[in-house]
Amino acid sequence: MTLKNKIQLITYPDSLGANLPELHYALRKYFLKAIGGVHLLPFYPSSSDRGFAPITYDEVDPAFGTWEDVEKIGQDFDLIIDFMVNHISRQSIFFQDYIEKGADSEYADMFLSFDKLAPNGEISDKDLSKVYTRKPRHPYQIIERRDGTREKIWCTFDYEQIDLDYDSPKTREIMRQFLIRLARNRPKMIRLDAVAYTTMEIGTRCFFLEPKIWELLDWFNDYASAFDTQILPEIHEHYSYQFKLNKKGYWCYDFSLPMLVLHALFTHTSRRLKSWLRKCPRKQITTLDTHDGIGVVDVDQLLNPEEIQQTIDELYQRGSNIKEMYSGPEYQNLDVYQVNCTYYSALGCNDDAYIAARVIQFFTPGIPQVYYVGLLAGKNDIELVEKTKLGRNINRHNYSLEEIKDDIQKPVVQRLLRLMEFRNTYPAFNGEFNLLKSRNNRLTAEWSNKKCRVTADIDLEQFTSKISYFDPVAGRQMSFTA
Repeated sequence: MTLKNKIQLITYPDSLGANLPELHYALRKYFLKAIGGVHLLPFYPSSSDRGFAPITYDEVDPAFGTWEDVEKIGQDFDLIIDFMVNHISRQSIFFQDYIEKGADSEYADMFLSFDKLAPNGEISDKDLSKVYTRKPRHPYQIIERRDGTREKIWCTFDYEQIDLDYDSPKTREIMRQFLIRLARNRPKMIRLDAVAYTTMEIGTRCFFLEPKIWELLDWFNDYASAFDTQILPEIHEHYSYQFKLNKKGYWCYDFSLPMLVLHALFTHTSRRLKSWLRKCPRKQITTLDTHDGIGVVDVDQLLNPEEIQQTIDELYQRGSNIKEMYSGPEYQNLDVYQVNCTYYSALGCNDDAYIAARVIQFFTPGIPQVYYVGLLAGKNDIELVEKTKLGRNINRHNYSLEEIKDDIQKPVVQRLLRLMEFRNTYPAFNGEFNLLKSRNNRLTAEWSNKKCRVTADIDLEQFTSKISYFDPVAGRQMSFTA
C-alpha cells in the first residue's frame, strides 16, 4: 500500500467533533477533497499527556469510539497512527504488577531500574547530566511499594510515562504483540513516537545510539511491513538525524521547516530557506504545526544562534496574544526547545503571510501534514491555557461541529482549502522539484512532471503568492493568486 502524495491532516480523535464518528463526519462533509490522509493522534486508553501515556493498544478509549470507527476513517483516507515505543503508562497492568510484586512480577524485566542499569544501583550525577532529556530534571522517578521499599526507575518524560527496556525479551514480546495488533488494522503508516530514546547506555546521551537504533528500527519495520504498513520514526533533534534515516531508506520528518519559514517571512529574506530546500531529504513528511510547540533545536546550524534568537523574539512580538511564560515551567512546559503558539498566531494572524507559509510548505519536497488548528487558521486559545495552566493547550482547541461549520467560511480557510485541493490533484507534484533563481526577498519553486509544470513565486515582503501552471486539458498556461 503506497502512501498517497496528498496532504495529510493531524488531529486528535476528539478535536474536530467530540469523537471519532463526528470526526469522520467532519472530514467527509468539509475536507474530502483537501485531505488525502489522516494522522490520528493517540486514541488508546491513556493516563496522561493527552494519549501519549498508553495503558494498552488493544482498545480504543470508549470516549472516542471503537476500532470500527478507526477502520472506517481508514477506508476513506490514508491512515497514520501512533505507537509510543519508548514508554508505557504507569497505570498499565505491566507496571502496576511490577509495583505490587517487584522482582517477582512476570513483567519486572520490562523496566529500567537503577539496580539493572548500574552494578551498585547508583548512577552518578555526571552520567545523568549526559542524558538527553530536553527537560531540566533527571530522567528517573522513585517508586515506593507497600512494604516501604523504594526504587529508582528510568523515566525520560512524564511521571506517567515509564521507559521500556528493549534488551528484555519480555518487552519485545509485549511490544511485538501490540505492534502486530496495530499493523493488522492496515494503517498506511505507524509513527514511532520518541523512538530515539529507546537506546540506553549509561555514560552516553541515551539517544539514537548507533548501531542499536538501526537494529530496533529494523525490528519494528519487520512486523509492520508484513502488513504493508510503513514506519515513520519521530525524532526531534539536529536535522542530520533525518538524513541518517533517509539514507537507510526510512521516512523522516522535516521539523526544520517551521522555524525556517518563520525566519524567511519575519526577515523577508530567503537565503537560509533556499539553502535548506536545495538539500533537504526528499522522502519526508513536512510540517509547520503539530500537537506540540514550534521546534527550535531542529534548525541548529541551519540558522546561526543570532538568527534563531531573532526569530524567537519576532515570534513573541508578532504572535497573537502569546507570552513567553506559556512556554515555561509556570505553564507546565519544561521543554526548552520549543515555543507554544499556533502557526496562524505566530504570523500575527496575517492571512497573506499564513497562506504564503502554506505555499512554501506545499512546494517543499515531501508529503505535507497540516495540523487541525492550522487547517481552520486557529488563533491561540488563551482561555484554555489560563484555565488548564498547560502551555501546549494554546494550540489544542477542540472544535465542535458548529464551530467547524462557522470557521470553514473564513476567507483564509477557503483560500487554504483551494490551495490544498490544487496540491492534491495537480500531477506535477509527483515529478521533479527545482528551486529557481530569484532575489533574496522572493522564493520561486517549481515542480514538473512530463507536460505538467507548476511554479510558485512568493514575495516575502508583501506576502503575495502567485502560482502558475500549465493546464494540459486547456493546452495553455494558467495562474492564480493563492
